[in-house]
Amino acid sequence: MNPDASAAGARVCLFDFDGTLSLIRAGWFDVMVPMMVEDLVDLGTGEPEEDLTALVEEYVGRLTGRQTIYQMIEFTEQIRKRGGAPKEPLEYKHIYLDLLMEKIRHRREALRAGRADPDEMMVPGGRRLLDALRDHGMILYLASGTDQPFMREEARLLEVDSYFQGGIFGARDDYENFSKKILVESIIRESDFQGPDFLGFGDGFVEIEAVKIVGGHAVGLATDEPDCVDVDPVKRARLVGVGADWIVPNFNPHNELMTAMFGSA
Repeated sequence: MNPDASAAGARVCLFDFDGTLSLIRAGWFDVMVPMMVEDLVDLGTGEPEEDLTALVEEYVGRLTGRQTIYQMIEFTEQIRKRGGAPKEPLEYKHIYLDLLMEKIRHRREALRAGRADPDEMMVPGGRRLLDALRDHGMILYLASGTDQPFMREEARLLEVDSYFQGGIFGARDDYENFSKKILVESIIRESDFQGPDFLGFGDGFVEIEAVKIVGGHAVGLATDEPDCVDVDPVKRARLVGVGADWIVPNFNPHNELMTAMFGSA
């Protein structure tokens, strides 16, 4: 997207997790959206279900990368706007997580029991990229809108936790005190790193924006899950809109991506 972009001077990498490296939770969108649409339909406003689906898909997609609670906060606002009396956002979050865990339980159990190859549940080419970035001398951070205990466990299951010397950070109950933007700002504040030292990878606008806003460079993962072969046009438009320097559907074009970012593979 930006032919003049170069991350040759980058020293720090910020990775999103789900949809950027991990596919354990692939299909989460198809759990969250119907859950919300069903409740909105039950309000009896007369709005066509397809219109409500489009509404929910828009804000769920737009808030991808932020902590899950923010999607639930928007959901409660939509219920309230239609005259309903919503539950607390945290309660909706727990309902959603219960539904999602039921969907992905077999993946987690297969990894835990050694029946599944971790690389088969990662965005293709992800481990090779992590190896290359580590060999490049970069400090890696992992940050996710998924609750911290779950994403740390899933990083262990995928055997990628050891790559992230900078730390692994996920959503917390005190959600207002953590975001990817806050993380980037704290890394800058507590180290000798500056904005241009940052390279970001993510499939949501949040992590891309957090890196770009301080002057770093970013790779947008327009992953069409779960196959991650084609570019998802909706993700692509959203990532381009916040300034992603490069767009990829996966990490398989390793040499091309490394050359684009650093000038050599």
